[in-house]
Amino acid sequence: MAKIEITRTELVWPGKYDEDGNLVPPRRVSLPFQVIERVNETRATREQREEERAGHVATLFEYWRADEEQKADPGDGWRNKLIWGDNLYVMGSLLEHFAGKVDLIYIDPPFATGADFSFRAEVGDEFVDKNQSLLEEKAYRDTWGEGISSYIRMLYDCLRLMSELMSPSGSIYIHLGWDISQYVKVVADEIFGTGSFINEITWKRQSAHSDVAQGATHYGRVHDVILFYARGTDFTWNHQFEEYDQEYVQAHYRHVEPETGRCFTHSDMTAAKPGGDTEYEWRIKRKIGKSTWQADLTNEYQQPVEGFEYKGVRPYRGRYWGYSKANMVEWEKQARIYYTRTGTPRLKHYLEDMPGRPIQDIWDKMSTQTIGSERTGYATQKPKLLLERIILTSSNEGNLVADFFCGSGTTLAVAEKLGRCWIGCDMSRYAIHVTRKRLMDIPKCCPFEILNLGQYERQVWQGITFGGERRPRQMLIFEYLKFILELYGAQPLAGTQHLHGKKGSAVVHIGAVDAPVTIDEINGCLEECKAMKQKELHVLGWEWEMGLANLMVDQAKAQGIRLLLLAIPREVMEQQAVDKGDIHFYELAYLEVEIKPSRKKHSFRVTLTDFVIPNDELIPPEVREKIRKWSDYVDYWAVDWDFQNDTFVNGWTSYRTRRDRTLRLKTDPHVYETPGTHRILVKVIDIFGNDTSQVFALEVPW
Repeated sequence: MAKIEITRTELVWPGKYDEDGNLVPPRRVSLPFQVIERVNETRATREQREEERAGHVATLFEYWRADEEQKADPGDGWRNKLIWGDNLYVMGSLLEHFAGKVDLIYIDPPFATGADFSFRAEVGDEFVDKNQSLLEEKAYRDTWGEGISSYIRMLYDCLRLMSELMSPSGSIYIHLGWDISQYVKVVADEIFGTGSFINEITWKRQSAHSDVAQGATHYGRVHDVILFYARGTDFTWNHQFEEYDQEYVQAHYRHVEPETGRCFTHSDMTAAKPGGDTEYEWRIKRKIGKSTWQADLTNEYQQPVEGFEYKGVRPYRGRYWGYSKANMVEWEKQARIYYTRTGTPRLKHYLEDMPGRPIQDIWDKMSTQTIGSERTGYATQKPKLLLERIILTSSNEGNLVADFFCGSGTTLAVAEKLGRCWIGCDMSRYAIHVTRKRLMDIPKCCPFEILNLGQYERQVWQGITFGGERRPRQMLIFEYLKFILELYGAQPLAGTQHLHGKKGSAVVHIGAVDAPVTIDEINGCLEECKAMKQKELHVLGWEWEMGLANLMVDQAKAQGIRLLLLAIPREVMEQQAVDKGDIHFYELAYLEVEIKPSRKKHSFRVTLTDFVIPNDELIPPEVREKIRKWSDYVDYWAVDWDFQNDTFVNGWTSYRTRRDRTLRLKTDPHVYETPGTHRILVKVIDIFGNDTSQVFALEVPW
């Protein structure tokens, strides 16, 4: 018979190997993270503490200690991390400090060729299901322009970096659709090794699919696939069980104790070999003559053992009691021994004492319908029961859990509640906002921070897109300006110092990728506008100097110039978005607040009095018709009471949830400990996930 050899199956796509046949490594870029927001205490924690205080007559010391704990800054201690950015850049930047330290990774990478996802916008007291509009970014985008090939190429690079982040006892769960899992399985085998493959889990995500009833010519597609790999042989594993169903209970726990009414099953008490405490009565066979056997109950081991005898009963031929006589006697006292009709003792197992049925590789009873009150309106949200099972099985308290396609934040929220540390990442600002709100609603949530790669990620993108080291810096900047002008629909303008283009009757200035647009920068543009007798100026920027928006718009108006400040969206760095024409520059929103002293000495309140999205024509009609007042556009707002020109420190927050659609427009009083000028930063996030910040100076008298 011919020998059959099984060789490793490999997927190959354009760009996997270079011209010399060498495997092309994923792009490794280590960039510094920028902390853009820090949360020391969530709203839910603050409200819980206030409720506890209201129901408890505390001593002065207890109040002092609680206040000190609230003000305490963990400093250099660990903070969980929510990161906005391209996960390849994010993971490459994490490697320096987290290589070999992530204990569990769960990912649910989106794939839907040619599809744009809609999501549910929360408008005031109502919900609106809407398609992708011009204003908000896509919650998920089909960035894999070449279909499966480009998707697998992206995921291959991601998984290679993830394998380096995983700890020696780490695991990874890759959540996939039924139509893509077979390809990813081959790729994952290549990266982690076939010996590291533990399970292919079938998750029944819904009970039925409507297209079958509508005449579809296929079986209902109601499941997803989750591939489970371990980094090594000594991976974390905690057995999980599920409740017995009624059919199983009736079949296996049909015995009932008359005295107690407790249901039980029973198990064999014998074993193949003797062991443990063998202080039983020996029954030894001794041959007399040719056919007669005599039983000897002495303790002398004179012939091969037939068996131990307990209360006149011995195991069937070739078996021995599997437990010590002391245990047998103790169980007898506890009425834990059940005797069959033949008098054979068996051990009782009560239903209420059993952990349940061990989890198998087909998962049911946790479909998307079980999300219920936890639903965020996010298109691909997974139920927390699913993530609870994964996190409890493959990590321990204090372990580090990561999700690099975090979406609505289910992984991070569950990890937080189960006492794990976590890192989450997504390239969607809407996903980051939904996740932030979800975390803010967890009582006693550990401190966390929101980060991005900011200007450093844009610098890398600029270098890769426009020539990098092969071109002089001036040519790189020229190509960048030309690219942005083309996307904005403007023509290049020559012979000017600050102005880069012209669109209709307006002149255009484009901010650099590596610095915020400054007040001085706009003043230079205004001077040039006056010299050229231009009446309209459009300034496009990635980031903005704090306090610039309201000040410069008013200042330009005083000079007879209409000034529009427009944000350059992050989608500019996504080639597929550019090719599809999904780039839209939107005008910065406008907010007003009122800051007044409170009754308590040295304390102040901030009231949000107005919020305006200038480009109202870009808001979808189905959303606009639901707007009753300006505050309906506001989903979340927060205050940093003492902004230090670096990181936004969340000192007070109000936001809408599915359970509570109200929004407080006035903060709690904040007490200042020192006199002088303090800078208050107010951040507003609209219903599309876009944020607007404004700094206000406050003079605190003493």
